[in-house]
Amino acid sequence: MLISRYIHYYTLLALCLFLLCSCARQITESGKASYYADKFEGRKTASGETFHQSAMTGAHRTLPFGTKVKVINLANGRSVKVKINDRGPFAQGRIIDLSKKAARKLGIVETGVAPVDIKYKKKR
Repeated sequence: MLISRYIHYYTLLALCLFLLCSCARQITESGKASYYADKFEGRKTASGETFHQSAMTGAHRTLPFGTKVKVINLANGRSVKVKINDRGPFAQGRIIDLSKKAARKLGIVETGVAPVDIKYKKKR
């Protein structure tokens, strides 16, 4: 009887640790998002890809290229998923630059800049 209690306790402890660790891998950053000017259409990004305003892509200072990021516009609740393929933005307070397609879906083309949260999973 005592052994089964210990097994139950350690199973429960292992489950709690697993849930804690898997939840801790989700990272959230807060800041401002902006979007690329049209003059960058067709230029090479830092990853070597060609930039297209019609793609769902973004630029982040440090995330690995290819990272999928969920961007949430805090002003209206809209969200999009983009792939990081460039470096930037380098304006203070901004955490991500978006393609025009992503910015349009978020509703920030008119304002140019919006407060956002970005969420992504940290790779092990």
